[in-house]
Amino acid sequence: MASSSSSPRRSSRAKPVSPKAWARVRLLALDVDGILTDGTIYVSSDGSETKGFSVLDGMGMARLLKAGLTVAWISGRPSGATARRAEELRIPHVIQGRSDKREALAELAQRLGLSAAECCYMGDDDIDAPAIAWAGIGATVRSAMPAALRVADHVSRRPAGAGAVREVCELILAHAPVRRSPP
Repeated sequence: MASSSSSPRRSSRAKPVSPKAWARVRLLALDVDGILTDGTIYVSSDGSETKGFSVLDGMGMARLLKAGLTVAWISGRPSGATARRAEELRIPHVIQGRSDKREALAELAQRLGLSAAECCYMGDDDIDAPAIAWAGIGATVRSAMPAALRVADHVSRRPAGAGAVREVCELILAHAPVRRSPP
């Protein structure tokens, strides 16, 4: 079941996310299209691509980083717009062009010395569902595909690309033990 701050759509997981589970999170890994954006990709006639990213979400990730947590983006497709926004926000781990997001997340967690329980993954599509299920906390948005909704522990009230990520950041920060920022 999704947490009490979730939308009316309920996932198939048994119970709401506990404060202890939120407090264990050390890595927030995010899908890009459909989570950090509303899923729309604008392609110009010259082939250039633009995407819209929420400043609310950006501030949430900046606050996580300042609190000493790690943030990663895992995208199934490479994008210059994604790379540019990640650079602006100083996201330390950006993985693009990986359709097996569970494998990418597990590899990153292992490299960082983290267990699945210390990871929160937020995605919205079928290729995200295994990573959502693998993570200690799997999150999604109301507009997600059924496979993602079925395995999610938390469904955000805010929409994709408009504060959904900030909502999850705030939940993590509200339960996080005091951590020092990395040097």
